[in-house]
Amino acid sequence: MKITDVRVRKVEKEGKMRAVVSITIDDVFVVHDIKVIEGIKGLFIAMPSRKAADGEFRDIAHPINCETRDMIQNIILEAYQKETNDTAATTTE
Repeated sequence: MKITDVRVRKVEKEGKMRAVVSITIDDVFVVHDIKVIEGIKGLFIAMPSRKAADGEFRDIAHPINCETRDMIQNIILEAYQKETNDTAATTTE
């Protein structure tokens, strides 16, 4: 499995969410609404989810193992950092 595209949409609102991301896998499958969250220990991703009848949020799509989750998270956070750095450079010019 290869992440072939990452689209980052930064969020400028107050709160812990910093961006919403879409990824394309192997040029054939897209996962939308992955969130980049600022936590106590730094940035992390939250997979797309919806609220169930019991009020709990359940992931709609998610990696099956830790290695895949770490790979996806690293790629997304690298793209987020690049987007943040590119935006900061454009703003200061």
